[in-house]
Amino acid sequence: MLQEFGPSIWLADGPEVSFFGFPYPTRMAVVRLANGDLWIWSPVALDASLEQGITALGPVRHIVSPNKIHHLFMPEWCERWPDARVYASPGLAKRKPEVRFDADLGDEPDSAWEGEIDQVVFRGSPALEEVVFFHRESSTAIVCDLIQRHDPDDHKGWRGFLMRADGLVGKDGSTPREWRLSFIRRTPAREARERLLSWNPKRLLIAHGECESTGAGQIIARVLDWM
Repeated sequence: MLQEFGPSIWLADGPEVSFFGFPYPTRMAVVRLANGDLWIWSPVALDASLEQGITALGPVRHIVSPNKIHHLFMPEWCERWPDARVYASPGLAKRKPEVRFDADLGDEPDSAWEGEIDQVVFRGSPALEEVVFFHRESSTAIVCDLIQRHDPDDHKGWRGFLMRADGLVGKDGSTPREWRLSFIRRTPAREARERLLSWNPKRLLIAHGECESTGAGQIIARVLDWM
């Protein structure tokens, strides 16, 4: 299930989940830090094959939720790797008190991955505050729900019509319209976008849709120009 995406970074696709009646694919990222520890982003459902692949890569030390939506499978990862530190996006720890969180994420990286993974919080929306990451070694921007580029063939009928109307299918993709509208303060979001672009990402790894191995900066600038 694990696929190498670049130097020291892998992705794994999980099962689809239902989100307001829409079937959504799930995807996680794994970064192996310089000391050999694994950094897990937005973990998907854990099965024997994925567990075996993860174990072969190294010890799981950090488990990260990028926003208040991507937490569904975190409890099973916490149970399997109880010594790992678990990180909440802004507001998630209060929203999900039943999940064990050890720290909150902000604009500055934790000391455990400082110098290897950068991060910035896209603020300005009461509905979606997302932490976006940049893995330096592979020059990869890691984005969750802010950029969605679904396969047109995966969504038919009225659901497909709505996703096309929202601009969420194809290589360009976008942010869901309701989340775009929820950014009532766009200045903080623009500042976060500029910080992300300043890192000059080459690769783009996203949770929902087609990832890219080249041209990430141009894609991000174009897809998030609504800000």
